[in-house]
Amino acid sequence: ADSAKRWSASTSPTWLPRTVSPSVAGSPQVGVLAYQGDVREHAHMLSLLGADVVLVRHPAELARVDGLVIPGGESSVIDKLTRMFGMLHPLRERIATGMPVYGTCAGLIMLADRIEGAAPGQQTIGGLDVTVQRNAFGAQAESFETTIDASVLGGAPLHAAFIRAPIVSEVGPAATAFLTLDDGRIVGVEQGNLMGTSFHPEVSGETRLHERFLARVRAVA
Repeated sequence: ADSAKRWSASTSPTWLPRTVSPSVAGSPQVGVLAYQGDVREHAHMLSLLGADVVLVRHPAELARVDGLVIPGGESSVIDKLTRMFGMLHPLRERIATGMPVYGTCAGLIMLADRIEGAAPGQQTIGGLDVTVQRNAFGAQAESFETTIDASVLGGAPLHAAFIRAPIVSEVGPAATAFLTLDDGRIVGVEQGNLMGTSFHPEVSGETRLHERFLARVRAVA
């Protein structure tokens, strides 16, 4: 798109204290899966929006939270660490019982039921009846920013950063596409309490998707 511009990514620290915001009465307790990727940016965004943020690495921490964000990063690495820490089945169980989850970029891949271009042996948590294509926009150097029509969210177009991003190549009957690029490629999907986007609103400072996710968390907390 004419509005697109190249984006140069910086590497975020992968370690943070386990709790990054103080508990506030009435605040939803929201986890960020904290193995790899842009954990800090999600934790900061959620804290600004009033959530009590917990960094989740183990099943006991997952049991504490009312909702979970799966950040961007490298999906094959997140997959391996999720299984290494014994989190794959607990995550699937919480999703099956209705826990709201929002995945961005690699997080979207982790929530998808099917992957095109998967790494050898790569698994997903699943839950979204979609097929995603990894690295659909090319290498890191092809990362970019653009605007997306966001009438479904209300207000102005959405400013989005795509960093080695996937696209949703197929949407099954259980899922719904709610955000697309101008050329029709699907970059935002929902299904029940699950939501995934190809891009990184936490990088561009866009709050509406985290607000949409937190509304689901508050509804079930």
